Amino acid sequence: MAGDATLSKAAPETVWLAFDDAWDFQHSPWFKTPQRVDALSIGPSLRFITTAGTVEAFYTKFRQHFRSFILSGSGDFHHLTAVYVRQVNEPFSIVSFDNHPDWDIRPPHWSCGAWVNRALENPLVQQIAVWGCGSFECNLPWRLLGNRSACGSGRLLVAPWRYAEKDYPPWLHPISAADWRAAFAQFVESLETPAIYVTVDLDCLGEHEAVTNWENGRFGLADLVWAISVLRQKVRVVGGDLCGAFSSVQYSSRFQAFAGRFDHPRPRSVAASERRLVNLRALETVWPILVGR
Repeated sequence: MAGDATLSKAAPETVWLAFDDAWDFQHSPWFKTPQRVDALSIGPSLRFITTAGTVEAFYTKFRQHFRSFILSGSGDFHHLTAVYVRQVNEPFSIVSFDNHPDWDIRPPHWSCGAWVNRALENPLVQQIAVWGCGSFECNLPWRLLGNRSACGSGRLLVAPWRYAEKDYPPWLHPISAADWRAAFAQFVESLETPAIYVTVDLDCLGEHEAVTNWENGRFGLADLVWAISVLRQKVRVVGGDLCGAFSSVQYSSRFQAFAGRFDHPRPRSVAASERRLVNLRALETVWPILVGR
């Protein structure tokens, strides 16, 4: 199914798929909001964990609305990146900025923690690189649940933040605040695929720069702007998406609700007005660079 939803050159470049209540643009007088497509009715059934049938129903109904750059809501919808990239009809690589590697090999196979594996099933995807993981998944024993085979082959590159007391296998590429920019620049120079898709989960940012449904990472907004700018200078960014803003949780099944309570961290106590302003500032900073404006 890869490549069967080729974009029309006359179509707008951006779209906002509104799955939840993550965004409120009334306090942004200058931000040019992407065209909004109401997806609230299907949002709860797609959130966090879903089925292949629900994903295909979503694709069939909403593929006509896909654009090169897609804004969604919570990081609970990050697995839809594996669906968005079906638009790309040439060999390409994916660069992800995320606090989690999203490489879990366990079922359920359609979840926000396993989307990397679904994207790797696309024969046009040459490589996926995930930068900025700070969560526990890259430590033992949890990394044994990740896609070590793809890491070993080089098709998946995971660059987690280094913890001084931790040891890392050769198939991980730990980074630090002191060296990550040099490592990223070297990675970009080594890219063999000129077409790149960029996906941003705002949970890769520190707590003061994004309020999310998950644990926060270590990047700053300036880091994301720099990294995406480097990509745009060196390669051809053919598309991208952005998710990760906090939204109120709504599920369509008891299993989702049970698993969600078990897997998600306790949400931070942040006033709704402050949360909206913090996340809107992040979007206003990163989105223009992502879409190339």
